[in-house]
Amino acid sequence: MNSIKSVPARVLSRRGGHSLEAEREQFDKSQAISISKAINTQEAPVKEKHARRIILGTHHEKGAFTFWSYAIGLPLPSSAILSWKFCHVLHKVLRDGHPNVLQDCQRYRSNIRETGDLWGHLHDRYGQLVSIYTRLLLTKISFHVKHPEFPPGLEVSDEVLEKTAGTDVNNIFQLTVELFDYLDCELKLSESVFRQLNTSMAVSQMSAVQCRLAPLIQVIQDCSHLYHYSVKLMFKLHSCLPADTLQGHRDRFHEQFRSLKNFFKKASDMLYFKRLIQIPRLPESPPNFLRASALAEHVKPVVVIPEEAPEDEEPENLIEISTTSTTEPQITSDLFEQTFGPPNGVWDDRDAQIESLKKEVETLRAEMEKIKLEAQRYITQLKAQVNSLEGEVEEQRKQKQKALVDNEQLRDELERLQRVKLDSDRSQRLCAEAERKASATEIRYTKLKEKHSELINTHAELLRKNADTAKQLTVTQQSQEEVARVKEQLAFQVEQVKREAEMKLEDQSLQMEQLRQELDARRDELEQAQRSLSHAKQAGVELSAQVDALHAEKEVLRRSVSEKECELLSTRGLIEERELQLSQEADKASREIRELQGRLLEKSNQEQSLQQKLLEDQFGVLQETVREAQDILRDAMAKLDDPLHLRCTSSPDYLLSRAQAALESTDSLEKGHAQYVASMADASGLVGALALFAHLTADTIVNGSATSHLAPTDHADRLTETCRECGQRSLEYLDKLKDRQRLGSAELGDVRGALRGVLQLAQELRPKSLDIKQEELGDMVEKEMASTSEAIEAAVRRIEEMMSQARSESSGVKLEVNERILNSCTDLMKAIRLLVTTSTNLQKEIVESGRGAATTQEFYAKNSRWTEGLISASKAVGWGATQLVESADRVVLHTGKYEELIVCSHEIAASTAQLVAASKVKAEKSSRNLARLQECSRNVNEMAANVVASTKSGQEQIEEKDTMDFSGMSLIKLKKEEMETQVKVLELEKRLEGERVRLGELRKQHYGLAGGCEDTAEDGEPRPAPAPRRGILKKPPIAQKPGLGEP
Repeated sequence: MNSIKSVPARVLSRRGGHSLEAEREQFDKSQAISISKAINTQEAPVKEKHARRIILGTHHEKGAFTFWSYAIGLPLPSSAILSWKFCHVLHKVLRDGHPNVLQDCQRYRSNIRETGDLWGHLHDRYGQLVSIYTRLLLTKISFHVKHPEFPPGLEVSDEVLEKTAGTDVNNIFQLTVELFDYLDCELKLSESVFRQLNTSMAVSQMSAVQCRLAPLIQVIQDCSHLYHYSVKLMFKLHSCLPADTLQGHRDRFHEQFRSLKNFFKKASDMLYFKRLIQIPRLPESPPNFLRASALAEHVKPVVVIPEEAPEDEEPENLIEISTTSTTEPQITSDLFEQTFGPPNGVWDDRDAQIESLKKEVETLRAEMEKIKLEAQRYITQLKAQVNSLEGEVEEQRKQKQKALVDNEQLRDELERLQRVKLDSDRSQRLCAEAERKASATEIRYTKLKEKHSELINTHAELLRKNADTAKQLTVTQQSQEEVARVKEQLAFQVEQVKREAEMKLEDQSLQMEQLRQELDARRDELEQAQRSLSHAKQAGVELSAQVDALHAEKEVLRRSVSEKECELLSTRGLIEERELQLSQEADKASREIRELQGRLLEKSNQEQSLQQKLLEDQFGVLQETVREAQDILRDAMAKLDDPLHLRCTSSPDYLLSRAQAALESTDSLEKGHAQYVASMADASGLVGALALFAHLTADTIVNGSATSHLAPTDHADRLTETCRECGQRSLEYLDKLKDRQRLGSAELGDVRGALRGVLQLAQELRPKSLDIKQEELGDMVEKEMASTSEAIEAAVRRIEEMMSQARSESSGVKLEVNERILNSCTDLMKAIRLLVTTSTNLQKEIVESGRGAATTQEFYAKNSRWTEGLISASKAVGWGATQLVESADRVVLHTGKYEELIVCSHEIAASTAQLVAASKVKAEKSSRNLARLQECSRNVNEMAANVVASTKSGQEQIEEKDTMDFSGMSLIKLKKEEMETQVKVLELEKRLEGERVRLGELRKQHYGLAGGCEDTAEDGEPRPAPAPRRGILKKPPIAQKPGLGEP
């Protein structure tokens, strides 16, 4: 555990000698203990009680001075977990601490930024989270310092929000952008945490996972307020500005809404959050800002924190081993497969897969046990190492604390002894001894401090080296810009030096002129003095005193002139020395410029070589892609003559879709080819288009060959030759791409012509509808859906009538059985009615989203095969409902068989599954109606299963078992009865086998009629379908199921 070594000096300096010193010391001690327990290197969440004590401490001292005094002494660069928990505690202190905490944190922004930058350069999972968390904290501090109306807890009323936003549109716009940036930082932290948890497949009850999840509680609290304020300001902006101007704001808000909704949903599903926080639910869709009345529909999301939450939690095992039983439940089959058996009657593959999976599960469970034992062993070793390291750190801390205390005591004693040094020799000896002790203690303390600093510096140096290694990767890209900047700086410095030299020369020249002028003036004065002296000699003895004074003045002037001349000479020497220095600096600058120009030329040569290498690499990638595409096409063309491929079949509709996709891929291929010809440094577009084109064209050729196996001879030959020609033209085009000279002249015209030929032949081979015109398909769909709904309504009414009749005519066990069967049939009819209604809504949604400018009839006519499938499925559902009612009527009147009711239930389940499949073909995956339709289909299957179950149980209750009493029969009579029974068994087995063969033929004929693709005779007329045999329920045709040969 990380511990705080000593009380910081700044805290000690604030302690006065007043009576509250003991209370202050107790407060500092409690804060130190709480901070050391809350911020440590253990991978566990911060306990609420320690964080609460730190927050109460900020309110006690009305600021965060004590918190920061201890926090800056934490070794944050040494542990990412320690930095992560520091950010978590700082976030809680900002939110719930005293209002002055914000100003104290503002002064330590640089410390927070340095911690984030340090861990941002390291490839550490917690380090990346620390970098993102520090950016969030810096954004939070800047926002609340700029807008003091918003407290760090973000709880303000709507009136304060309106007052802060004001009436200026620019202020509202800027405040909205700042709120969006604030919310982006919060969401980025949550996404990073969940991304790491998804990667490690973590469980929310593990202490290591809770360590990452704990700060998200504050993030949820912040996000709820930020979302509410963003909605308010967006509505206010839309009331002031046009909608087109705010399109970017709306797009950004919608993206944040989706991220926030996903974040709240993931957090709500985790057990860890359910007992700590009540997460609000966001609406299904974001608010419509284009409609002003939508503001009244907005509900502010409220986060609720329980008053009491568990404080101490024991960390669970780091590896969670499932203790579920090894016996896996047997996988239940589909209802249709239970009734009619699996396709082709094959169960061996599935049983083998189940056995192999069971063996694999047992192997993995054994490996999991081994991993658990190794992990526990490794954890024990790590705990022992951690305990030993903590003991060493604690011992060093005690020694350091003891040294500090001794040092302080010795210093006090030294000062006292120095005051009484003159009074006693004994005091001098004690002082000397105290000084020696103090020096020894200081040396020991200095050594310990240097050793501790050396360890910290070594660790930080290693971290910096790692960061420098990562930074060196980007130095090459910035070298050219640095060379240009250095060149400009040198040129600017040379010009500046020249200007300074010129200015100094001008100043020196001015000084020299002044000195010369003064010298001339002195000379004039000297001449005047000489003239006055001559006049004085003529004057006589009276002026001798004046002459002596003039001589003295003359000497003074001569000395001043000599001094000025010396100063002038020294000034000239300084000027010459400065000129020499400037010339040397100019030579040095010119040499550096030439050196930088040489480096720049070398960099440009390297760039040219790298550019040429890039072109070669791009062309090499293109060649590899072309060769791969040729191999794919040759493999597909080999299928045309492969005898093993004769058993593979496909439908013209699928071939038409594949050929159309291949033809559309030629447009992107042509666009990528044009981009590569224009700029050969980037072949990504052409490579991707080539891969797509090769796969789609090969798919078209293979499916064309498979379609020709079921086509007439003439069409089959033409289709095979067209596919071969398509492959040949594609290979010729790829050969041109391999040659640099012919690459620019490669054209796709021949390839498109061959693909259009395949399209035309596939269109000719498509089966045509025999009974409905395409113009009537739209009306037929609506009529069939309406008739199906009416049939279901009639079936429901009929079942209610039978229910009332059964209650009046029967009693006892028969009444109970009849009520159970009719109730289950009623529930099934209701489920089918809901499914038909949902299918109708989904079809309307499909038509509205897919028809564009066309009418509904044109859309149905364009998608005729899909429309016919819907019609057939609707008929099957209505027919199944009618047959179910008739069978139930006969069972209630004891004129029918229970097996008929079971078969009808199975048929209804299959028919509704067909209707769901037909509706699902063109529906979007994100459609709500599609989700409701699938839910209704599952409900129908459950209700059909209830009908089968109630029918079987009723049959067991009604039918009486024959008692087999053979005690009165003789040996001969028993032998005779045995032989007769064996004859009956053989007859029934033979009849059962015949009925199974008959059922198979009926299914085959039924699938043929449902697809509308009956075999034609040699004269071109369709052969009539055989009449249905007596005893088999007549059923309308349903959509054709794809053959096994179809892809």
